[in-house]
Amino acid sequence: MTDAGKISEGSPYDVVVIGGGPVGENVADRARAAGLTTAVVESELVGGECSYWACMPSKALLRPVVARADARRVPGLSAAVRGPLDVGAVLAKRDEETSHWKDDGQVAWLESVGADVHRGTGRLTGPREVTVTAPDGTEHRLTARHAVAVCTGTRAVVPALPGIEEARPWTSREATSAKEAPGRLVIVGGGVVGVEMATAWQALGSQVTLLIRGEGLLPKMEPFAGELVADALAEAGVTIRTGVSVTALHRPVPDGPVTVELDDGDRVEADEILFATGRAPRTDELGLETIGREPGSWLPVDDSCLVEGTDWLYAVGDVNHRALLTHQGKYQARIAGAAIAARAANAPVDTAPWGAHAATADHAAVPQVVFTDPEAASVGLTLAEAERAGHRVRAVDYDLASVAGSGLYADGYRGRARMIVDLDREVLLGVTFVGPGIGELLHSATVAVAGQVPIARLWHAVPAYPTISEVWLRLLETFRG
Repeated sequence: MTDAGKISEGSPYDVVVIGGGPVGENVADRARAAGLTTAVVESELVGGECSYWACMPSKALLRPVVARADARRVPGLSAAVRGPLDVGAVLAKRDEETSHWKDDGQVAWLESVGADVHRGTGRLTGPREVTVTAPDGTEHRLTARHAVAVCTGTRAVVPALPGIEEARPWTSREATSAKEAPGRLVIVGGGVVGVEMATAWQALGSQVTLLIRGEGLLPKMEPFAGELVADALAEAGVTIRTGVSVTALHRPVPDGPVTVELDDGDRVEADEILFATGRAPRTDELGLETIGREPGSWLPVDDSCLVEGTDWLYAVGDVNHRALLTHQGKYQARIAGAAIAARAANAPVDTAPWGAHAATADHAAVPQVVFTDPEAASVGLTLAEAERAGHRVRAVDYDLASVAGSGLYADGYRGRARMIVDLDREVLLGVTFVGPGIGELLHSATVAVAGQVPIARLWHAVPAYPTISEVWLRLLETFRG
Protein backbone atom coordinates (compact mmCIF):
# COMPACT_ATOMS: atom_id res chain seq x y z
CA MET A 1 0.00 0.00 0.00
CA THR A 2 1.06 3.63 -0.38
CA ASP A 3 1.62 5.91 2.64
CA ALA A 4 -2.03 6.89 2.43
CA GLY A 5 -3.02 3.23 2.68
CA LYS A 6 -4.40 3.16 -0.81
CA ILE A 7 -3.35 1.56 -4.07
CA SER A 8 -2.21 4.25 -6.47
CA GLU A 9 -3.96 4.42 -9.82
CA GLY A 10 -2.20 4.90 -13.14
CA SER A 11 -3.50 5.82 -16.56
CA PRO A 12 -5.12 2.85 -18.30
CA TYR A 13 -3.23 0.91 -20.96
CA ASP A 14 -4.64 -0.96 -23.92
CA VAL A 15 -2.71 -4.10 -22.94
CA VAL A 16 -1.04 -5.19 -19.69
CA VAL A 17 1.46 -8.06 -19.87
CA ILE A 18 2.39 -9.95 -16.70
CA GLY A 19 5.85 -11.46 -17.19
CA GLY A 20 8.73 -9.91 -19.09
CA GLY A 21 10.42 -13.01 -20.46
CA PRO A 22 10.77 -13.64 -24.19
CA VAL A 23 7.06 -14.45 -24.47
CA GLY A 24 5.91 -11.32 -22.69
CA GLU A 25 8.40 -9.25 -24.67
CA ASN A 26 6.94 -10.54 -27.93
CA VAL A 27 3.34 -9.92 -26.89
CA ALA A 28 4.32 -6.37 -25.98
CA ASP A 29 6.17 -5.89 -29.26
CA ARG A 30 3.22 -7.06 -31.36
CA ALA A 31 0.76 -4.95 -29.36
CA ARG A 32 2.92 -1.86 -29.73
CA ALA A 33 3.40 -2.54 -33.46
CA ALA A 34 -0.40 -2.37 -33.75
CA GLY A 35 -0.44 0.99 -31.99
CA LEU A 36 -1.70 -0.27 -28.62
CA THR A 37 -0.31 1.23 -25.41
CA THR A 38 1.34 -1.55 -23.43
CA ALA A 39 2.71 -2.16 -19.94
CA VAL A 40 4.98 -5.06 -18.96
CA VAL A 41 5.19 -6.20 -15.33
CA GLU A 42 8.28 -8.20 -14.30
CA SER A 43 9.18 -9.46 -10.82
CA GLU A 44 12.72 -10.68 -11.59
CA LEU A 45 14.83 -10.00 -14.70
CA VAL A 46 13.41 -8.77 -17.98
CA GLY A 47 14.33 -11.52 -20.43
CA GLY A 48 13.05 -14.29 -18.17
CA GLU A 49 14.06 -17.88 -17.59
CA CYS A 50 15.38 -18.45 -21.11
CA SER A 51 17.87 -15.61 -21.02
CA TYR A 52 19.35 -16.21 -17.59
CA TRP A 53 18.71 -19.77 -16.39
CA ALA A 54 17.68 -21.95 -19.35
CA CYS A 55 18.26 -21.70 -23.11
CA MET A 56 21.14 -19.23 -23.25
CA PRO A 57 23.33 -20.39 -20.35
CA SER A 58 22.74 -24.09 -21.04
CA LYS A 59 23.67 -23.76 -24.71
CA ALA A 60 26.72 -21.67 -23.79
CA LEU A 61 27.84 -24.57 -21.58
CA LEU A 62 27.10 -27.16 -24.27
CA ARG A 63 28.58 -25.46 -27.33
CA PRO A 64 32.28 -26.10 -26.47
CA VAL A 65 31.44 -29.65 -25.43
CA VAL A 66 29.86 -30.45 -28.79
CA ALA A 67 32.49 -28.53 -30.77
CA ARG A 68 35.28 -30.50 -29.11
CA ALA A 69 33.45 -33.77 -29.72
CA ASP A 70 33.05 -32.90 -33.41
CA ALA A 71 36.71 -31.87 -33.74
CA ARG A 72 37.86 -35.14 -32.17
CA ARG A 73 36.22 -37.00 -35.05
CA VAL A 74 38.05 -35.08 -37.78
CA PRO A 75 41.37 -36.53 -39.02
CA GLY A 76 44.16 -33.99 -38.88
CA LEU A 77 42.44 -32.10 -36.09
CA SER A 78 41.59 -34.75 -33.52
CA ALA A 79 45.04 -34.87 -31.94
CA ALA A 80 44.95 -31.11 -31.28
CA VAL A 81 41.83 -31.26 -29.10
CA ARG A 82 42.61 -34.16 -26.79
CA GLY A 83 43.05 -32.04 -23.68
CA PRO A 84 40.37 -31.00 -21.20
CA LEU A 85 38.09 -28.03 -21.68
CA ASP A 86 39.09 -24.72 -20.12
CA VAL A 87 36.31 -24.69 -17.53
CA GLY A 88 36.96 -21.10 -16.50
CA ALA A 89 36.68 -19.90 -20.09
CA VAL A 90 33.48 -21.88 -20.64
CA LEU A 91 31.86 -20.43 -17.51
CA ALA A 92 33.03 -16.93 -18.45
CA LYS A 93 31.35 -17.28 -21.85
CA ARG A 94 28.21 -18.53 -20.11
CA ASP A 95 28.27 -15.44 -17.89
CA GLU A 96 28.69 -13.21 -20.94
CA GLU A 97 25.72 -14.80 -22.67
CA THR A 98 23.55 -14.14 -19.60
CA SER A 99 24.77 -10.50 -19.44
CA HIS A 100 26.08 -11.41 -15.97
CA TRP A 101 22.46 -11.73 -14.84
CA LYS A 102 21.73 -8.06 -15.52
CA ASP A 103 18.79 -7.03 -17.67
CA ASP A 104 19.68 -3.47 -18.68
CA GLY A 105 19.88 -4.37 -22.36
CA GLN A 106 16.53 -6.12 -22.44
CA VAL A 107 14.83 -3.32 -20.52
CA ALA A 108 16.25 -0.84 -23.02
CA TRP A 109 14.90 -2.93 -25.90
CA LEU A 110 11.38 -3.04 -24.43
CA GLU A 111 11.45 0.69 -23.85
CA SER A 112 12.70 1.23 -27.41
CA VAL A 113 9.52 -0.35 -28.81
CA GLY A 114 7.41 1.89 -26.59
CA ALA A 115 6.40 -0.49 -23.79
CA ASP A 116 6.40 0.72 -20.17
CA VAL A 117 8.24 -1.57 -17.73
CA HIS A 118 6.86 -1.92 -14.20
CA ARG A 119 9.10 -3.67 -11.66
CA GLY A 120 7.24 -5.82 -9.20
CA THR A 121 4.85 -8.75 -8.80
CA GLY A 122 1.63 -8.50 -10.76
CA ARG A 123 -1.60 -10.16 -9.73
CA LEU A 124 -5.11 -10.07 -11.11
CA THR A 125 -7.50 -8.11 -8.89
CA GLY A 126 -10.47 -7.90 -11.22
CA PRO A 127 -11.45 -8.01 -14.89
CA ARG A 128 -8.78 -6.22 -16.96
CA GLU A 129 -7.11 -5.13 -13.73
CA VAL A 130 -3.58 -5.91 -12.45
CA THR A 131 -2.19 -4.76 -9.11
CA VAL A 132 1.58 -4.47 -8.97
CA THR A 133 3.50 -4.81 -5.71
CA ALA A 134 6.82 -3.04 -6.16
CA PRO A 135 10.06 -4.21 -4.48
CA ASP A 136 9.59 -1.53 -1.79
CA GLY A 137 6.14 -2.87 -0.93
CA THR A 138 4.11 -0.07 -2.49
CA GLU A 139 1.23 -1.03 -4.73
CA HIS A 140 -0.27 0.48 -7.84
CA ARG A 141 -3.10 -0.62 -10.08
CA LEU A 142 -2.88 -1.02 -13.84
CA THR A 143 -6.01 -1.32 -15.94
CA ALA A 144 -6.28 -2.62 -19.49
CA ARG A 145 -8.81 -1.42 -22.01
CA HIS A 146 -8.55 -4.54 -24.13
CA ALA A 147 -6.43 -7.38 -22.73
CA VAL A 148 -4.27 -8.74 -19.95
CA ALA A 149 -1.70 -11.32 -21.07
CA VAL A 150 -0.29 -13.76 -18.51
CA CYS A 151 3.23 -14.75 -19.57
CA THR A 152 4.62 -15.91 -16.23
CA GLY A 153 6.08 -19.21 -17.44
CA THR A 154 6.91 -22.16 -15.23
CA ARG A 155 9.12 -23.17 -12.32
CA ALA A 156 11.01 -26.38 -11.69
CA VAL A 157 9.22 -29.04 -9.64
CA VAL A 158 11.14 -30.57 -6.75
CA PRO A 159 9.52 -33.68 -5.24
CA ALA A 160 8.50 -33.74 -1.58
CA LEU A 161 10.99 -36.34 -0.40
CA PRO A 162 12.34 -36.99 3.10
CA GLY A 163 15.44 -34.84 3.56
CA ILE A 164 14.78 -32.67 0.52
CA GLU A 165 15.14 -29.37 2.39
CA GLU A 166 18.44 -30.19 4.07
CA ALA A 167 19.77 -31.56 0.77
CA ARG A 168 19.29 -28.18 -0.96
CA PRO A 169 19.01 -29.79 -4.42
CA TRP A 170 19.80 -28.05 -7.67
CA THR A 171 17.07 -27.25 -10.13
CA SER A 172 17.73 -26.19 -13.70
CA ARG A 173 18.55 -22.69 -12.41
CA GLU A 174 21.44 -23.84 -10.24
CA ALA A 175 22.62 -26.28 -12.90
CA THR A 176 23.01 -23.55 -15.52
CA SER A 177 24.44 -20.87 -13.21
CA ALA A 178 26.88 -22.90 -11.05
CA LYS A 179 30.26 -21.26 -10.53
CA GLU A 180 32.24 -24.52 -10.60
CA ALA A 181 31.87 -28.13 -11.61
CA PRO A 182 30.92 -30.41 -8.71
CA GLY A 183 33.13 -33.45 -8.29
CA ARG A 184 30.15 -35.82 -8.31
CA LEU A 185 26.75 -34.85 -9.68
CA VAL A 186 23.58 -36.95 -9.51
CA ILE A 187 20.88 -35.97 -11.99
CA VAL A 188 17.34 -37.23 -11.49
CA GLY A 189 15.36 -37.29 -14.72
CA GLY A 190 16.02 -38.35 -18.29
CA GLY A 191 14.30 -35.57 -20.21
CA VAL A 192 15.89 -32.67 -22.05
CA VAL A 193 17.27 -30.87 -18.99
CA GLY A 194 18.65 -34.09 -17.56
CA VAL A 195 20.52 -35.23 -20.66
CA GLU A 196 21.80 -31.75 -21.59
CA MET A 197 23.16 -31.09 -18.11
CA ALA A 198 24.68 -34.58 -17.98
CA THR A 199 26.43 -33.84 -21.27
CA ALA A 200 27.71 -30.45 -20.10
CA TRP A 201 28.90 -31.21 -16.60
CA GLN A 202 30.48 -34.57 -17.43
CA ALA A 203 32.59 -32.78 -20.06
CA LEU A 204 33.41 -29.99 -17.59
CA GLY A 205 34.88 -32.45 -15.10
CA SER A 206 32.04 -33.83 -12.99
CA GLN A 207 31.41 -37.52 -12.51
CA VAL A 208 27.74 -37.72 -13.44
CA THR A 209 25.19 -40.36 -12.44
CA LEU A 210 21.84 -40.18 -14.24
CA LEU A 211 18.88 -41.74 -12.40
CA ILE A 212 15.84 -42.55 -14.53
CA ARG A 213 12.48 -43.78 -13.26
CA GLY A 214 11.54 -45.16 -16.67
CA GLU A 215 13.43 -47.35 -19.10
CA GLY A 216 14.97 -44.78 -21.41
CA LEU A 217 16.01 -41.20 -22.08
CA LEU A 218 14.05 -38.53 -23.96
CA PRO A 219 10.72 -40.37 -23.61
CA LYS A 220 8.78 -37.81 -25.67
CA MET A 221 10.88 -38.46 -28.78
CA GLU A 222 11.25 -41.54 -30.97
CA PRO A 223 12.80 -44.37 -28.89
CA PHE A 224 15.98 -44.48 -31.00
CA ALA A 225 16.76 -40.87 -30.04
CA GLY A 226 17.10 -41.73 -26.36
CA GLU A 227 19.01 -44.90 -27.17
CA LEU A 228 21.65 -43.12 -29.25
CA VAL A 229 22.05 -40.34 -26.69
CA ALA A 230 22.31 -42.88 -23.87
CA ASP A 231 25.03 -44.79 -25.70
CA ALA A 232 27.04 -41.61 -26.20
CA LEU A 233 26.63 -40.48 -22.58
CA ALA A 234 27.78 -43.87 -21.34
CA GLU A 235 30.83 -43.71 -23.61
CA ALA A 236 31.61 -40.26 -22.20
CA GLY A 237 31.65 -41.70 -18.69
CA VAL A 238 28.13 -40.98 -17.42
CA THR A 239 26.62 -43.72 -15.26
CA ILE A 240 23.01 -44.30 -16.29
CA ARG A 241 20.63 -46.23 -14.06
CA THR A 242 17.12 -46.87 -15.32
CA GLY A 243 14.05 -48.14 -13.52
CA VAL A 244 15.00 -46.52 -10.19
CA SER A 245 13.40 -43.82 -8.04
CA VAL A 246 14.79 -41.65 -5.26
CA THR A 247 13.13 -42.30 -1.89
CA ALA A 248 15.10 -40.05 0.48
CA LEU A 249 18.06 -37.68 0.75
CA HIS A 250 20.56 -37.05 3.54
CA ARG A 251 22.90 -34.08 3.89
CA PRO A 252 23.71 -33.66 7.60
CA VAL A 253 26.55 -31.21 6.96
CA PRO A 254 25.50 -28.19 4.85
CA ASP A 255 28.70 -28.15 2.79
CA GLY A 256 29.13 -31.91 2.83
CA PRO A 257 28.07 -34.63 0.40
CA VAL A 258 24.48 -35.68 -0.16
CA THR A 259 23.45 -39.33 0.11
CA VAL A 260 20.70 -40.46 -2.23
CA GLU A 261 18.56 -43.45 -1.23
CA LEU A 262 16.97 -45.46 -4.04
CA ASP A 263 13.92 -47.69 -4.08
CA ASP A 264 16.06 -50.75 -4.85
CA GLY A 265 17.86 -50.31 -1.52
CA ASP A 266 21.04 -48.86 -3.01
CA ARG A 267 22.65 -45.55 -2.08
CA VAL A 268 24.58 -43.05 -4.18
CA GLU A 269 26.77 -40.30 -2.76
CA ALA A 270 27.31 -37.01 -4.58
CA ASP A 271 28.47 -33.45 -4.06
CA GLU A 272 25.32 -32.05 -5.68
CA ILE A 273 22.01 -33.45 -6.85
CA LEU A 274 19.91 -31.97 -9.67
CA PHE A 275 16.21 -32.70 -9.99
CA ALA A 276 15.08 -32.37 -13.59
CA THR A 277 11.66 -33.85 -13.02
CA GLY A 278 9.16 -31.47 -14.54
CA ARG A 279 7.72 -27.96 -14.46
CA ALA A 280 4.74 -26.27 -12.80
CA PRO A 281 3.00 -23.03 -13.83
CA ARG A 282 3.93 -19.79 -12.08
CA THR A 283 0.34 -18.94 -11.19
CA ASP A 284 0.31 -19.49 -7.42
CA GLU A 285 0.15 -15.79 -6.55
CA LEU A 286 -1.44 -14.52 -9.75
CA GLY A 287 -4.87 -13.86 -8.23
CA LEU A 288 -6.59 -16.56 -10.27
CA GLU A 289 -9.23 -16.89 -7.55
CA THR A 290 -10.57 -13.48 -8.63
CA ILE A 291 -11.62 -14.98 -11.97
CA GLY A 292 -12.84 -18.31 -10.60
CA ARG A 293 -9.66 -20.28 -11.25
CA GLU A 294 -7.52 -22.38 -8.94
CA PRO A 295 -4.24 -20.68 -7.91
CA GLY A 296 -1.27 -22.66 -9.17
CA SER A 297 -3.18 -24.18 -12.08
CA TRP A 298 -2.41 -24.20 -15.78
CA LEU A 299 -4.49 -21.84 -17.90
CA PRO A 300 -6.28 -23.61 -20.79
CA VAL A 301 -6.68 -21.47 -23.89
CA ASP A 302 -8.06 -21.54 -27.41
CA ASP A 303 -5.80 -21.32 -30.43
CA SER A 304 -5.58 -17.52 -30.17
CA CYS A 305 -4.32 -18.00 -26.57
CA LEU A 306 -7.50 -16.51 -25.10
CA VAL A 307 -8.21 -18.12 -21.73
CA GLU A 308 -11.30 -20.28 -21.89
CA GLY A 309 -14.38 -18.54 -20.50
CA THR A 310 -13.00 -14.99 -20.84
CA ASP A 311 -12.95 -12.32 -23.52
CA TRP A 312 -9.99 -10.31 -22.16
CA LEU A 313 -7.46 -12.65 -20.51
CA TYR A 314 -4.73 -14.33 -22.55
CA ALA A 315 -2.25 -16.97 -21.33
CA VAL A 316 0.80 -17.22 -23.55
CA GLY A 317 3.81 -19.52 -23.40
CA ASP A 318 4.52 -22.26 -20.88
CA VAL A 319 1.73 -21.17 -18.55
CA ASN A 320 -0.92 -22.58 -20.92
CA HIS A 321 0.81 -26.00 -21.03
CA ARG A 322 0.58 -26.35 -24.82
CA ALA A 323 4.27 -26.54 -25.73
CA LEU A 324 6.88 -25.74 -23.07
CA LEU A 325 9.55 -24.32 -25.38
CA THR A 326 10.80 -20.76 -25.71
CA HIS A 327 10.47 -20.60 -29.48
CA GLN A 328 6.95 -22.00 -29.31
CA GLY A 329 5.99 -19.47 -26.65
CA LYS A 330 7.33 -16.65 -28.84
CA TYR A 331 5.27 -18.04 -31.72
CA GLN A 332 2.18 -18.01 -29.52
CA ALA A 333 3.04 -14.43 -28.55
CA ARG A 334 3.04 -13.35 -32.18
CA ILE A 335 -0.32 -15.05 -32.69
CA ALA A 336 -1.83 -13.66 -29.48
CA GLY A 337 -0.50 -10.17 -30.13
CA ALA A 338 -2.11 -10.17 -33.57
CA ALA A 339 -5.40 -11.50 -32.12
CA ILE A 340 -5.45 -8.84 -29.39
CA ALA A 341 -4.86 -6.13 -32.00
CA ALA A 342 -7.58 -7.46 -34.30
CA ARG A 343 -10.15 -7.70 -31.52
CA ALA A 344 -9.22 -4.24 -30.24
CA ALA A 345 -9.92 -2.85 -33.73
CA ASN A 346 -13.13 -4.90 -34.11
CA ALA A 347 -11.50 -6.51 -37.14
CA PRO A 348 -12.14 -10.10 -38.29
CA VAL A 349 -10.27 -12.77 -36.31
CA ASP A 350 -9.07 -15.79 -38.28
CA THR A 351 -8.81 -18.76 -35.91
CA ALA A 352 -9.17 -21.44 -38.57
CA PRO A 353 -6.28 -23.94 -38.68
CA TRP A 354 -3.12 -22.15 -39.83
CA GLY A 355 -5.00 -18.84 -39.73
CA ALA A 356 -3.38 -15.54 -38.75
CA HIS A 357 -4.78 -15.78 -35.21
CA ALA A 358 -4.42 -19.52 -34.54
CA ALA A 359 -1.37 -21.20 -32.99
CA THR A 360 -1.94 -24.35 -35.03
CA ALA A 361 1.73 -25.34 -34.93
CA ASP A 362 1.30 -26.12 -31.22
CA HIS A 363 -0.67 -29.20 -32.30
CA ALA A 364 0.98 -30.19 -35.54
CA ALA A 365 4.51 -28.86 -35.94
CA VAL A 366 6.40 -28.27 -32.69
CA PRO A 367 10.18 -28.34 -33.34
CA GLN A 368 12.81 -29.11 -30.71
CA VAL A 369 16.57 -29.63 -30.67
CA VAL A 370 18.30 -31.41 -27.79
CA PHE A 371 21.87 -30.10 -27.74
CA THR A 372 23.61 -33.28 -26.63
CA ASP A 373 26.34 -35.21 -28.44
CA PRO A 374 24.81 -36.50 -30.68
CA GLU A 375 22.12 -33.90 -31.16
CA ALA A 376 18.51 -35.06 -31.28
CA ALA A 377 15.92 -33.03 -33.17
CA SER A 378 12.28 -33.57 -34.00
CA VAL A 379 9.17 -31.85 -35.29
CA GLY A 380 5.57 -32.99 -35.41
CA LEU A 381 4.34 -36.42 -34.37
CA THR A 382 6.28 -39.53 -33.45
CA LEU A 383 5.17 -42.86 -34.89
CA ALA A 384 3.40 -43.77 -31.65
CA GLU A 385 1.63 -40.41 -31.47
CA ALA A 386 0.49 -40.62 -35.08
CA GLU A 387 -0.90 -44.12 -34.57
CA ARG A 388 -2.69 -43.10 -31.37
CA ALA A 389 -4.26 -40.20 -33.25
CA GLY A 390 -5.73 -42.67 -35.75
CA HIS A 391 -3.62 -41.77 -38.78
CA ARG A 392 -2.72 -44.41 -41.34
CA VAL A 393 1.01 -43.94 -41.42
CA ARG A 394 4.35 -45.40 -42.40
CA ALA A 395 7.66 -44.75 -40.65
CA VAL A 396 10.57 -44.39 -43.09
CA ASP A 397 14.03 -44.76 -41.55
CA TYR A 398 17.52 -44.15 -42.88
CA ASP A 399 20.99 -44.57 -41.42
CA LEU A 400 22.55 -41.10 -41.41
CA ALA A 401 26.00 -42.63 -41.50
CA SER A 402 25.27 -43.78 -45.06
CA VAL A 403 24.96 -40.21 -46.35
CA ALA A 404 28.13 -38.90 -48.03
CA GLY A 405 28.07 -35.66 -46.07
CA SER A 406 28.08 -37.52 -42.77
CA GLY A 407 31.31 -39.31 -43.57
CA LEU A 408 32.93 -35.98 -44.40
CA TYR A 409 31.54 -34.41 -41.23
CA ALA A 410 33.09 -36.97 -38.89
CA ASP A 411 34.85 -40.31 -38.82
CA GLY A 412 32.70 -42.98 -37.22
CA TYR A 413 29.53 -40.94 -37.67
CA ARG A 414 26.49 -42.48 -36.00
CA GLY A 415 22.94 -41.27 -36.51
CA ARG A 416 19.46 -42.01 -37.74
CA ALA A 417 16.62 -40.23 -39.49
CA ARG A 418 12.90 -41.01 -39.57
CA MET A 419 9.96 -39.43 -41.32
CA ILE A 420 6.32 -40.26 -40.57
CA VAL A 421 4.23 -40.27 -43.74
CA ASP A 422 0.45 -39.84 -43.71
CA LEU A 423 -0.43 -42.49 -46.33
CA ASP A 424 -3.85 -41.02 -47.09
CA ARG A 425 -2.59 -37.53 -47.94
CA GLU A 426 1.09 -38.35 -48.65
CA VAL A 427 2.38 -35.53 -46.47
CA LEU A 428 4.73 -35.64 -43.50
CA LEU A 429 3.35 -35.71 -39.97
CA GLY A 430 6.71 -35.82 -38.22
CA VAL A 431 10.46 -36.00 -38.69
CA THR A 432 13.25 -36.99 -36.28
CA PHE A 433 17.01 -36.70 -36.75
CA VAL A 434 19.69 -37.92 -34.36
CA GLY A 435 23.39 -37.39 -35.05
CA PRO A 436 26.22 -34.86 -34.84
CA GLY A 437 25.45 -31.55 -36.52
CA ILE A 438 21.80 -32.24 -37.33
CA GLY A 439 20.20 -29.41 -35.37
CA GLU A 440 20.37 -27.08 -38.35
CA LEU A 441 18.55 -29.68 -40.47
CA LEU A 442 15.42 -29.34 -38.41
CA HIS A 443 13.96 -26.21 -39.97
CA SER A 444 13.72 -27.89 -43.36
CA ALA A 445 11.66 -30.59 -41.68
CA THR A 446 9.56 -27.97 -39.88
CA VAL A 447 8.76 -26.27 -43.18
CA ALA A 448 7.76 -29.61 -44.71
CA VAL A 449 5.50 -30.54 -41.79
CA ALA A 450 3.95 -27.12 -41.16
CA GLY A 451 3.52 -26.51 -44.89
CA GLN A 452 2.02 -29.96 -45.43
CA VAL A 453 4.24 -30.21 -48.49
CA PRO A 454 3.20 -33.20 -50.63
CA ILE A 455 5.76 -35.98 -51.00
CA ALA A 456 5.52 -35.49 -54.76
CA ARG A 457 6.69 -31.88 -54.40
CA LEU A 458 9.43 -32.73 -51.90
CA TRP A 459 10.90 -34.96 -54.60
CA HIS A 460 11.76 -31.73 -56.44
CA ALA A 461 13.56 -30.18 -53.43
CA VAL A 462 17.09 -31.20 -54.43
CA PRO A 463 19.62 -31.38 -51.56
CA ALA A 464 23.12 -30.06 -52.21
CA TYR A 465 25.87 -32.65 -52.48
CA PRO A 466 27.75 -33.61 -50.37
CA THR A 467 25.80 -32.47 -47.31
CA ILE A 468 24.06 -34.29 -44.50
CA SER A 469 20.83 -32.81 -45.92
CA GLU A 470 21.05 -35.45 -48.63
CA VAL A 471 19.28 -37.67 -46.10
CA TRP A 472 16.07 -36.07 -47.41
CA LEU A 473 16.62 -37.66 -50.82
CA ARG A 474 17.46 -41.01 -49.25
CA LEU A 475 14.30 -40.95 -47.11
CA LEU A 476 12.16 -40.18 -50.16
CA GLU A 477 13.86 -42.92 -52.20
CA THR A 478 13.26 -45.37 -49.36
CA PHE A 479 9.60 -44.39 -49.24
CA ARG A 480 9.17 -44.78 -53.01
CA GLY A 481 11.08 -48.07 -53.08
